[in-house]
Amino acid sequence: MPRRGLILQTRTHWLLLGLALFCSLVLFLYLLECAPQTDGNASLPGVIGENYGKEYYQALLQEQEEHYQTRATSLKRQIAQLKQELQEMSEKMRSLQERKNVGANGVDYRGNKEQAPSDLLEFLHSQIDKAEVSTGAKLPSEYGVIPFESFTLMKVFQLEMGLTRHPEEKPVRKDKRDELVEVIEAGLEVINNPDEDDEQEDEDGPLGEKLIFNENDFIEGYYRTERDKGTQYELFFKKADLTEYRHVTLFRPFGPLLKVKSELTDISRDVCIHQDKRIHLTVVYFGQEGLSKVKSILESVTSASNFHNYTLISLNEEFNRGRGLNVGARAWDSGEVLMFFCDVDIYFSADFLNSCRLNAEPGKKVFYPVVFSLYNPAIVYASQDVPPPVEQQLVHKKDSGFWRDFGFGMTCQYRSDFLTIGGFDMEVKGWGGEDVHLYRKYLHGDLMVIRSPVPGLFHLWHEKRCADELTPEQYRMCIQSKAMSEASHSHLGMLVFREEIEAHLRKQAYRTDSEAGG
Repeated sequence: MPRRGLILQTRTHWLLLGLALFCSLVLFLYLLECAPQTDGNASLPGVIGENYGKEYYQALLQEQEEHYQTRATSLKRQIAQLKQELQEMSEKMRSLQERKNVGANGVDYRGNKEQAPSDLLEFLHSQIDKAEVSTGAKLPSEYGVIPFESFTLMKVFQLEMGLTRHPEEKPVRKDKRDELVEVIEAGLEVINNPDEDDEQEDEDGPLGEKLIFNENDFIEGYYRTERDKGTQYELFFKKADLTEYRHVTLFRPFGPLLKVKSELTDISRDVCIHQDKRIHLTVVYFGQEGLSKVKSILESVTSASNFHNYTLISLNEEFNRGRGLNVGARAWDSGEVLMFFCDVDIYFSADFLNSCRLNAEPGKKVFYPVVFSLYNPAIVYASQDVPPPVEQQLVHKKDSGFWRDFGFGMTCQYRSDFLTIGGFDMEVKGWGGEDVHLYRKYLHGDLMVIRSPVPGLFHLWHEKRCADELTPEQYRMCIQSKAMSEASHSHLGMLVFREEIEAHLRKQAYRTDSEAGG
């Protein structure tokens, strides 16, 4: 018995010693993994002869903090991926059950009218096969190509810019930043933990350890989206001391359409002044000059259409757009009402007013349509003796106008939401700025903001004067708006090179006359 006890005690001793060594090894590996990476050739702060100020150490601390935050985010995502793998079967069953419930409703929401696959994963993989990922597709013309946008860790380079986007910019929207970070981390996971069917060889580091790639090894990437299939990502990684690149292709397939809700929205009444007497027009006019003309216009509308639902508010003070709209909104005292803030240089159709009612809901959402701004008709129709009537200028063409995506002045919102959020900022004087402040209030609140271009809303061109009394920021905005509203790029180019073009035409005419005389 004493001998058996001695053997048991010895085995217990070695077991505890082994566990201690194993824990030490795990701790050592953890410290290696979490230790900040340093450049072996970099000089250390504090060396004699080197003077480092406060800014240097602040920048160094900020760099280390960003590294740890990036690493922490990466670890969180890896943990989430592990949890997702553990729950894969339950999630798969839940997805299949949802597909079954959708099918039980007797509705196939996919546009291709194909029968829904029994396995959701099978459907997602079929999306990859349909997309132009591994093989090319025959296209009718050069316009059929879906271009890629390229990106690095910090910037995105894009073709479809619009007026408020830049050819090179940092991703401003959180969803875009999160998307690219997730894609890069997924690419690193593919490289560092390859599957058996991946065509890549394991490489060792200089000390024989496994070669691990991180976000600093990401060189560049490309992505594009096929709207009915998914988004394709091409990622390239490279170690600084290696010549080979690692190339990873990822694809985020779009799932089948799922019903969110189906409801009846009653806008059966026409919303045109000539046919619907339930519209009320509030006009706020500043100053006395021209006031009699405004009254005359309103009276003529009344006599022509028998429309009496309007209020004219005269303010004998300096013009302030935010002040005028605030006064007009608060002048209504007959309960809840949907308001459309509109300037006098805006042309809108009855269909737009229907869109206004469809996209605004009290306590839930406000509507900020994007206006199509028309260029100077004297330039657009310079080849004609006189510009056509306004109704014939209302077309959506590249040389006739542009989507004014930097403007937020036209909006549909309920009066209760407008009053709850505090209305316009009265500190903003003169032209510009007040609409952006109100727009940002809604963005920072709980209501949904619907932002979309609409075909029935036009900004008519007119001469714009930027007053000297404006603040520098307001004056810059005014000049920018004036420049953008004058003509298209091609028409402005024709004006710039007009003398060169006329000289060429004169030479051509002289040559023709010489040949005819000879």
